[in-house]
Amino acid sequence: MNKKLFAIPLLVPAAAYAQGNTGDNDISRPNVIIILSDDLGYGDLPCYGGLHTETPNIDRLAQNGTRFTNVHTSAATSTPSRYGMLTGEYAFRRPDTNVSNGDAAMIIRPEQFTMADMFRSRGYSTCAVGKWHLGLGDKSGEQDWNAMLSAGPADIGFDYSYIMAATSDRVPCVFIENGMVVSHDPEHPIEVNYTRNFDGEPTGRDNPELLKLHPSHGHDQSIVNGISRIGYMKGGGKALWTDEGIADSIALHAVRFIDKHADGPFFMYVATNDIHVPRYPHERFRGKSSMGLRGEAILSLDWTVGQIMDALEARGIADNTLIIFSSDNGPVLDDGYDDLAEELVDGHLPAGHFRGGKYSAFEGGTMVPAIVCWPARVKKGAVSDALMSQIDWLASLASLVDARLPRNTACDSYNRLGNLLGEDDTDRQWVISMAANRALTLRTREWKYIEPSEGGPMVGWGPRIETGYLNAPQLYRMDVTSDEQKNVARKNPAVTASMEMLMKRIRTNDYSDTLE
Repeated sequence: MNKKLFAIPLLVPAAAYAQGNTGDNDISRPNVIIILSDDLGYGDLPCYGGLHTETPNIDRLAQNGTRFTNVHTSAATSTPSRYGMLTGEYAFRRPDTNVSNGDAAMIIRPEQFTMADMFRSRGYSTCAVGKWHLGLGDKSGEQDWNAMLSAGPADIGFDYSYIMAATSDRVPCVFIENGMVVSHDPEHPIEVNYTRNFDGEPTGRDNPELLKLHPSHGHDQSIVNGISRIGYMKGGGKALWTDEGIADSIALHAVRFIDKHADGPFFMYVATNDIHVPRYPHERFRGKSSMGLRGEAILSLDWTVGQIMDALEARGIADNTLIIFSSDNGPVLDDGYDDLAEELVDGHLPAGHFRGGKYSAFEGGTMVPAIVCWPARVKKGAVSDALMSQIDWLASLASLVDARLPRNTACDSYNRLGNLLGEDDTDRQWVISMAANRALTLRTREWKYIEPSEGGPMVGWGPRIETGYLNAPQLYRMDVTSDEQKNVARKNPAVTASMEMLMKRIRTNDYSDTLE
């Protein structure tokens, strides 16, 4: 192919060279906090044009930092997106990185080098708080939830963890602290099964009279706290969470970690639960949003961000703490519970002007809000439209703290520290993302390519979301609206062929200076 028609330079993977600190040596190593919200869309926040809700704390974060308008997750669903961010490796390289059940084995293996390992190598204390959804234990379905789990966050670099095994709509519905179920109740031992129910245990399907929030599709198995879930669970007793208290528990343990490690440096990964179903926030948020439970969940998320920001300010360490706020994938309204999210949206566009949402190959699946605040260094009130990917956070933060990544680790993560700090507006040359059916998409500043794949035009199990699946190549010119309405693959065969070739080379790690 004539590369004068269309050529995309290929970047060099992070682990292919020694990383040097590109930061200002006069600034002490910052504490680093990643706040990763769940199912929060690009258009859900007022500072991104969202309607009908107020998020003063997230707005304050944006006012004191840089707000990014072109940041992509590496996947349109939770487990693979989080896997990519923490390992610097695309989830499509592993066949076992689909959305996982609550009894899945550890997906990030102990021998893998992670973001937490990187920070620990530079003397940081490390912590994971909140939603995990990356598996626990050595073998799926064989965990003993009444004893120390055989594998967990401690095996991949986290000194401390206080986590939910998966999502709040999946059993087991308990918090796990450093490998042990919190408030374990020996009189009510925990049993979990994802294939069959336990004798005598009620379910949402058979006992709807016991529910305070009803499922709209699926989510009709074991009942915990008046809400039916995915999977079957028996026991738990005093260890069972209340959905109303999940955000408070996550915020409390995040603040405790800040208190304990205020002398720093520390790295904290805070994965909130709020926007993910089932949405059932604390009473103090009820009636505060015209969008009902989903709107109230956004208020709860904002409250959590405020708790963390206030704790940093109270301890005098806010100026030298780098906060990255973002989401794991795009939004969804009806994702399994009859919470009136679709009925009360009232003109609000959770994905902004982008097509699709969670699960989708379209932009709404992976285009997410992203805000970086570091008062000692990052410009206040700035906006950047640089094309970026969360996959690069590992290598970029490694550069920041002068950490060297071991050879053959973080194979897809590139040092884009200048982008992350708002000091460089040059685009990442391309961004790869994965839809729910594992179809890959390829973005450049000008183009979006979606590879052929099988599947219907709409998500098939309930949510009213366009999938972007088609059994032919799709090519869209990404103008200011980025609406992906007109497939121009046939009219631009040279561009389509070049994007296909680039995707093939990325799949096989065939990196070089240019695409011929």
